Amino acid sequence: MLPVRAKASKDKPPMVIGWRERVSLPALGVGPFPAKIDTGARSAALHATAIRQEDRDVSFILPIKGRNHHCRLPLKGLRRVKSSSGHAETRAVVETQVKIGRHLLHIEVTLTDRTDMGVPMLLGRASIGHGFLVNPSKTNILSARKRKPS
Repeated sequence: MLPVRAKASKDKPPMVIGWRERVSLPALGVGPFPAKIDTGARSAALHATAIRQEDRDVSFILPIKGRNHHCRLPLKGLRRVKSSSGHAETRAVVETQVKIGRHLLHIEVTLTDRTDMGVPMLLGRASIGHGFLVNPSKTNILSARKRKPS
């Protein structure tokens, strides 16, 4: 696993990623699944249902690829988030790891219903940091799908 640079240094150019990548959530045992990389968004959002705050934890169901993954993580806090449509909501915030290709990122993620969004996860600019450059014309640069033998 390669550590992610917090900032691109002068001797190393930023890592190029596509506008859509396949990611995994190792701490939750989920993935790979598609995520949209959105530099216009500040934070990360994960599709979740049945979100319940239980003391200092939050439990939720992560419906990915037709399976319901029952998850529980420590609640980091609550955040008021305004969506691209202008709708504001208060979301639970959790910390977890996301794996893109061979890179493991430690990120904050808000939990919300993304049923109508096309992909279960959105990674905003605070999630990917300064070490990545997004190529808007490419997909799955770091997470190329393995082809089935013919």
